[in-house]
Amino acid sequence: MRVLVVTAVPVERDAVTRAFGGGTGGSGSGTEVSGGDTEVLSLLPGAELHRTGAFDVLAGGVGPAAAAAATAFALAAAAAESTDPSPYGLVVSAGIGGGFAPAAPLGSLVVASAVVAADLGAETPEGFAPVTALGFGRDRFTPPPALVREVASATGAAAGPVLTVATVTGTAERAAALRAAHPGALAEAMEGFGVAEAAERAGVPVLELRAVSNAVGPRDRAAWRIGDALAALTEAFGKTAPVLEGWHRHDH
Repeated sequence: MRVLVVTAVPVERDAVTRAFGGGTGGSGSGTEVSGGDTEVLSLLPGAELHRTGAFDVLAGGVGPAAAAAATAFALAAAAAESTDPSPYGLVVSAGIGGGFAPAAPLGSLVVASAVVAADLGAETPEGFAPVTALGFGRDRFTPPPALVREVASATGAAAGPVLTVATVTGTAERAAALRAAHPGALAEAMEGFGVAEAAERAGVPVLELRAVSNAVGPRDRAAWRIGDALAALTEAFGKTAPVLEGWHRHDH
């Protein structure tokens, strides 16, 4: 089974490929590295697909729109080049993100039991109304529960809802509002729902895995642990890879 992994930025992509022994090279070239070969393919203007074993890793851009567009393009390109109408068995949204303390402390891992569009909807006199309350659309996707459990067990990640936001939380008030609207949410990031939307339309299951680099709330850059989170992401994919390689999309 081939797996498409979509991150936001190249440093996240490279953190994932390091888990497979992958290195980076020039566009369109394969690079011999310890533990595996990484082939770097041009996919979109300014974007490269890093292929290592069964995993294709793409830095698709920041935010749900960029993530959805890049994921959809990668899925369509793979289908056009393959005799298999669905060459990918799974799409993974991966990267670093904010964690809701104390459930998801800095450096910890979160695997999404639900991928939730936290700010897709409308403001009303009674407060925020999700798009589903307006009578159209959807505001969440559910990754395969058995796969979520297996990945959580393999990596030590906490399993719970991960929120997708177009604007990163920067105040205690906004963090509290998100907690109230989404009880049990463990983390927030900016791409998961976009990746899930594209995967769903292609009929491919989705998973979201995040390493926590900062706390959701007031922005305190001095307290961020981006390096630690990227290292945790690499370690997580090293432990996740055997699970994904042994999983079949019809397992529940």
